[in-house]
Amino acid sequence: MTLALFDLDNTLLSGDSDYEWGQYLVSKGLVERDHYETANQYFYEQYKQGVLDIHEFSAFSFKPLSERSMAELAALHQEFMASVINPLITETAKQLVEQHRRQGHTLMVITATNSFITRPIVEAFGIPHLLATEPKVVNGRYTREIDGVPCFQAGKVTRLQHWLANRAETLRGSYFYSDSRNDLPLLEMVDNPVAVDPDDTLHQIAIDKGWPVISLR
Repeated sequence: MTLALFDLDNTLLSGDSDYEWGQYLVSKGLVERDHYETANQYFYEQYKQGVLDIHEFSAFSFKPLSERSMAELAALHQEFMASVINPLITETAKQLVEQHRRQGHTLMVITATNSFITRPIVEAFGIPHLLATEPKVVNGRYTREIDGVPCFQAGKVTRLQHWLANRAETLRGSYFYSDSRNDLPLLEMVDNPVAVDPDDTLHQIAIDKGWPVISLR
């Protein structure tokens, strides 16, 4: 079967769920406003520049998860979905996913953002497969550590190769949609790379390589 792979933030979503989760925590008064908002913006800029330390960022972003029960986090995420995420899901993005679904393609989101934030969003798209950065869970609570290989930059390739090793699918005919220079390792592996509302670096590379450039906004 043909794999249709999608980045999530600023690709299927017209915003960044990781950054928006941090801003949501600030707006709810669940974290210290000035310090957290400043750090959240700092890490987001690092990501956009392609120089993010994923372990440093994860220790920061997992801290509020580690301080709350799974039940409390689930309730917060439900409100976050309704108030923040649903407005970031465009009809164009949903139509693209449905186009691949109608063709019988295997649908997957592959994202650096952690699975706590992203799994309910991916389920809202009706996409059955998710590869995301996994927070380590100990005694039923999240910790500040990453479990396994972070799904970021070349780590996306590693995580996808591990997934493929246990399945019949291959990368023959595969698609990958992304907005970010951080995803170049995987974009260069698939047969059909597509730049979606790309950052300046990816936009220029896509033009140079003749990759399609589309907008889902």
